[in-house]
Amino acid sequence: MEGTLFNYKMLLNLILHIISIKYIMNCVTCSFQLSRYQTGESTSTTVYQIGFPAFTLLIFTYIPEFISPASQNSGKSTARVILRGRLQWKWKHPGCEIRHLLNYNANTEYEEGRMKFKAFLRPHGVNLLERRFIPAFDKIGRVCHLYLTRDHAILLHNLLNGDGIQAIAQFKKEVLFEDYRISSQNDDRIALAVDLGLLHRALRSSVSMDGDRLQIKLVKKRAVASEHPMPFLTFESKGYRSAVIQDVPVSKPLSRVDVHHLQTALDMAQGLPQTLVQVPDLFQLQSLVERLKHVGELLNVSITQYGDLHLQVSSTLVTLGTEYRKLRVLGVQVDAPAVDDSISASARIELALQRGEASSVQVSMKHFAKSLQCYLTKPDSAFYGIASQGACLTVIFQFFIPGTRQTDRSISLHCRLPVLDTGTA
Repeated sequence: MEGTLFNYKMLLNLILHIISIKYIMNCVTCSFQLSRYQTGESTSTTVYQIGFPAFTLLIFTYIPEFISPASQNSGKSTARVILRGRLQWKWKHPGCEIRHLLNYNANTEYEEGRMKFKAFLRPHGVNLLERRFIPAFDKIGRVCHLYLTRDHAILLHNLLNGDGIQAIAQFKKEVLFEDYRISSQNDDRIALAVDLGLLHRALRSSVSMDGDRLQIKLVKKRAVASEHPMPFLTFESKGYRSAVIQDVPVSKPLSRVDVHHLQTALDMAQGLPQTLVQVPDLFQLQSLVERLKHVGELLNVSITQYGDLHLQVSSTLVTLGTEYRKLRVLGVQVDAPAVDDSISASARIELALQRGEASSVQVSMKHFAKSLQCYLTKPDSAFYGIASQGACLTVIFQFFIPGTRQTDRSISLHCRLPVLDTGTA
């Protein structure tokens, strides 16, 4: 009888022990940080706070995706994953409370002086940036400027150095953000350079985590192996069972003088050509340029005031081109002259130039092909025009309000291609 009672006690203790372990595991909260380091590249950091039961699942699912080869040529990954941070659990029981805390090497967060930016990204704003505009801008160049004002968020390519194709995407703050807060000593304007690849990765990861709200803010943090705090754009996605914090390194915000130069360049880039012609099919034009770029590196572009667009590339052995006629015209336009249709396209353009009814410039084929990558933003139409005095070739992309044919004035996108030869303007 005593042996039987002893067995019952052992069984009861075992059951209570299993229940206690299960209760403790459910009360565990793990917070850990993954930092990615690549030779010659920036640092991408992700911080997780999850329940302990999900820890093992995350180890086998997310971490392998986080490590990727830095060089396809070597076939070896130069990425290192560092696991550090905070592990905490609590066990509360009537009459007792057990706590254990392990905390080490935590980063300290700072504000960027008197410069502050904080907002929540709308789902539609995340979709616009992650699936459309950032991939398109990444095709033009890896690094661009993010310019934030009281009313707008603007992505800018090559406005300060003036070298290469200029691309400008402007959004009203209500399109991307809610609860938008910005302040600085420079008339509430903040401009900084950001790596589009890291920015795209942060947005894509936040979408995959399916958090309730995605907050973005400008902070200063002391990075690993650095004695001084560095600026970051921090993305924090809070869900029901998890919170993901991702730090995207950015440049030091531009000084007052540089922001003034940036704003001046932006104002100058807003000017429109006198005549714009609408290209009927961007995909068809892109296919054409893919064939023409194998012939030569320079492209001659001619636009008439009665809706003709002429593209021509030449080499020592061959001259190829195409002509779009009777396109839709915005701005200054004239009636098409009575010209014999049997004459060549080059002859028609030459006659239009002599009458002052056309403009012609020469641009880099590489720049022209890059401007067509903006089709990734899914514009509803595109217009080409040559600026006054042949200063540049301008491409304006138009977006409609969904379900209508009305222009969406909360989003704008245009490119300016530098001219190699002004031709005749």
